[in-house]
Amino acid sequence: MAPPRNRAQDDHQRRGKGPPGKGHTGRGRPDGRALLTDPLSNKGVAFTQEERERHGLVGMLPPAVLSLELQARRAWEQLQAQPDDLAKNVYLEQLHDRNEVLYFRLLCDHLTELLPIVYDPTVGEAVKRYSHDYRRPRGVYLSIDRPQDIRPAFEALGLGPDDVDLLVATDAEQLLGIGDWGVGGMQLAVGKLAVYTAAAGIHPGRAIPVMLDVGTGNQALLNDPLYVGNRHNRVRGEAYDSFVAAFVEAVGELFPQALLHWEDFGPGNGRRILQQYGEKICTFNDDMQGTGAITLACVMNAARVTGTPMRDQRIVILGAGTAGVGIADQLRDAMVRDGLDREEATHRIWCVDRQGLLRQSTEGLRDYQQSYARPDDEWPDDRPADLAGVVERVHPTVLVGTSTQHGAFTQDVVRSMARHVDRPVVLPLSNPTEKIEAMPEDVLRWTGGKALVATGIPVPPVELDGTTYVIGQANNALIYPGLGLGAVVARAERITDGMLQAAAEAAASLADLSEPGAALLPEVRNLRTSSAVVATAVARRAAEEGIARARLDDVIQQIQDAMWQPEYG
Repeated sequence: MAPPRNRAQDDHQRRGKGPPGKGHTGRGRPDGRALLTDPLSNKGVAFTQEERERHGLVGMLPPAVLSLELQARRAWEQLQAQPDDLAKNVYLEQLHDRNEVLYFRLLCDHLTELLPIVYDPTVGEAVKRYSHDYRRPRGVYLSIDRPQDIRPAFEALGLGPDDVDLLVATDAEQLLGIGDWGVGGMQLAVGKLAVYTAAAGIHPGRAIPVMLDVGTGNQALLNDPLYVGNRHNRVRGEAYDSFVAAFVEAVGELFPQALLHWEDFGPGNGRRILQQYGEKICTFNDDMQGTGAITLACVMNAARVTGTPMRDQRIVILGAGTAGVGIADQLRDAMVRDGLDREEATHRIWCVDRQGLLRQSTEGLRDYQQSYARPDDEWPDDRPADLAGVVERVHPTVLVGTSTQHGAFTQDVVRSMARHVDRPVVLPLSNPTEKIEAMPEDVLRWTGGKALVATGIPVPPVELDGTTYVIGQANNALIYPGLGLGAVVARAERITDGMLQAAAEAAASLADLSEPGAALLPEVRNLRTSSAVVATAVARRAAEEGIARARLDDVIQQIQDAMWQPEYG
């Protein structure tokens, strides 16, 4: 069953607080203060006179009654007055804590401008400041020191088995491009859920951010007297695995229909956890699967422009971590769907990391990298195996960057690629800007405008020789909100490779490739529309694969009905 569109009373009842206005003081009068302090029910000066009388709010608010539209206009003015992006993030979180409907109305009205504020890149600064700017708790904090608290922590929410659609969980080991920031990772989980709601209408009362606090290796945090997380080094090994297993078991039993989203786990854990639970529950790792799907959408559209089918692509990936290998997996699977066998497809992908080309003799190979390690006898000892050497020898059609090495795609590397390929596809996906492998303006200039470029950061159009090149942003937000919504509406048993493929194809289909210089991906400002299209494709694929537990009679309408709107009940 799809969640209700927007009812404040339902939200209260889900959280075990009873309907609005049912709290009473010792004198038998409705306690309006409870409404004003609950962000799910607070309407501020939008409470009508009749509501103020009914809920005991008389005298607690100024006399004027303002509409949600006017409240949103004032909030936008207040936001614009903030001195910098971090201050804007703080303002938005304070609004989030005060009035959720108004917060999401503002976010939906200005999604293009605010997406970088509530999420990447500004959320990275908010994560670093989390303990010093701490204001109020949001979500569920689980400590590895007290695994016995996992179930009671969720039970305290007062939510039943049909009341939760989505959980975003992080252990914050590898946050964005900033590393390990311990309990501050909760801010990122909150931001991720905000995008789910603003972009895809996931009901905010049916979603839970979760911080799995297993400690931190960040010594600055461990020695900060204001740090609010566990004050010990990261726990690993059997104790870590048991803690995660207990968490998954509790979620599966308490919220059996919910999607569990893993976010920003380190490479040693993220892929392993997904492989362990991916076939057992409905779960998803955005760093691996979301990044892979949006990159696949880029490459599919580039293949349409160049006329080179997927099976004929030669792909070099710089940065063989969780994201890079996740991209490799989905590009390999796409080549298999286009006619190659798995071994042939794998052989058309070259992964380069800090130590150079991954080869079977490379020291320190992780288990997930091994399938992409090249045979030692394939590469002559007298040939350099760095990025430049690989590009010169392989003649790739696609160059992907997830290395966080600023400037790694040099002029020599890009021109070497362009000498052998008419329309090289160059995707410097690392973010933020100080970590990007190359700026699109340089890539286009070095290739005389022939390169097809998309980035992981928002970049303005590039003017070159009379042509305007619109640079598509390979933003995971084009994938994961719609993927999540589709899985929720279908009540999918799990997230399959077919559902990820459907999400990538749907996102790719929304880009208009007809004009010279057209972007390879749709604009982020149309996220609400693109998420609905992606969700429809995902839900249909779940039904086709026989893993949809919901009855899908009219998928398009069911998707629309499920998308929560930021309106007062």
